[in-house]
Amino acid sequence: MTEVSFAKNFLAALDARPVTLSPDHVQDPKTLQAHGAFFILPKMPKPMSKRKATTVAPGQERSLNVVVKSLRNPPLDLKLSSQTLNTSILDVKTSVSNETGIPVDKLKMLYNKKPVPDSKVLKDLVAGKEATNIEFTVMVIGGAAAMTKPTQAQKEVAQGPSGREVIDTTEFWSDLKGFLLQRVRDEGLAGELTNTFQAAWAAKS
Repeated sequence: MTEVSFAKNFLAALDARPVTLSPDHVQDPKTLQAHGAFFILPKMPKPMSKRKATTVAPGQERSLNVVVKSLRNPPLDLKLSSQTLNTSILDVKTSVSNETGIPVDKLKMLYNKKPVPDSKVLKDLVAGKEATNIEFTVMVIGGAAAMTKPTQAQKEVAQGPSGREVIDTTEFWSDLKGFLLQRVRDEGLAGELTNTFQAAWAAKS
């Protein structure tokens, strides 16, 4: 009983005293003054570098040289200079069509051996790269030997001799040999076929 009496007396003495807790522990909300929140962040191990300005002055936009090649018929090797990063694949196809005469809908562009949709722009393909050239492979759907623009030499032939007069020229048989060589990829076999055709034509005449 003595311990209980002591505890009661001690608690009663504490209750009689005013509460004097330090301000950093608790504050009476009635007397609390409004103030902004303060946060202390840990220091960075290394100072952050300032971001470089990416704004490019007009007329100084980055441009690319677009190389378009085709290993199949018709063989193509075009270079389109100073194409902006916002040039679309459709724009590239249109430029190729203007140079070759092949309809745009017959062209399929490949980048890294994968088809590229017309809606893509060059910036999508070279993102993060500092390249100055970009190379495409073009596929001509259905072949386009007859769709290519006639060269000046072809125009002159069209305005010159025709019919049997053309067949009797050495240029005709040279062109035929070149065509066969492109198809069979064997010079000996192409020459043999050309001689066979020429002999058959001579026998018929």
